[in-house]
Amino acid sequence: MVPPVQVSPLIKTARWSALLVGIIYGKKRYDYLKPVAAEERRIEEEEKRIREEQERIAKQLAEGEVAYGIMSGSA
Repeated sequence: MVPPVQVSPLIKTARWSALLVGIIYGKKRYDYLKPVAAEERRIEEEEKRIREEQERIAKQLAEGEVAYGIMSGSA
């Protein structure tokens, strides 16, 4: 078995520095994107409510047409 290679202190320092810079960058990026994602979720929830309301109204109209024998699309 070959003995482990001695890693330069400069390389060790560079590795740790890169790790810390990556962690700091990730935290800043997360803090930047978090409110954007929250706003997107709020908008999507609002659009979902509107879409469900429109589907409910369309279903009621369709049931009303069936109940009264009205054919849609006939002239």
